Amino acid sequence: MPRLVVRAFAVSLDGFSASTNQRAEEPFGDRGLRLMDWFFPTKAYCSMVGRPGGEEGLDNDFASRADANIGATIMGRHMFGPDRGPFDLNWQGWWGEDPPYHHPVFVLSHHERDSFALQGGTSFTFVADGIESALRQAFAAAKGKDVRIGGGPATVRHYLKAGLIDELHLVQVPILFGQGEPLFAGLAGIEDRYECVEFRPSKAATHLKIVKKG
Repeated sequence: MPRLVVRAFAVSLDGFSASTNQRAEEPFGDRGLRLMDWFFPTKAYCSMVGRPGGEEGLDNDFASRADANIGATIMGRHMFGPDRGPFDLNWQGWWGEDPPYHHPVFVLSHHERDSFALQGGTSFTFVADGIESALRQAFAAAKGKDVRIGGGPATVRHYLKAGLIDELHLVQVPILFGQGEPLFAGLAGIEDRYECVEFRPSKAATHLKIVKKG
């Protein structure tokens, strides 16, 4: 049965998945890109950007499995781009003409925008009528495969609060932000729905697998 999953989602020691002052020059906020320091050296990342080499090991194992059996992605407006309010129609995402998804992507927003497609099989559809609608559309587009929530933290939080996520792979990075975009704020009672079933540290991060109980 297809599942709703989150994979390779980085979080600081104090629970933030983005720093403050997110903008076009700093998509993760001030010094927030440090959250991905575990990922950039891996063979999986090097392969993704067309670079030879890269490190193998635990971090690479998790990174290389992040796309397995994924047929569609859901993301929040802030992950798609830096603008707020009505869309800048010249903006087509952070990733250039050939985004790394290669499947349908559904963007949650309060503003409507026509769908469009880019190279490599990636298409973007904008959903203005809620997380359940986005999930229905994503499962239909995934054609029997799993659906992944790509981020950001607010989007993951909304689906967690609704109890819709089946599996969550967190990468806890040993840095402190002090402030920013929290992942688990306002989720009282989550301990009754979810449990951590895997805890595996590497030199750069700790990988946590959290699943829905039962």
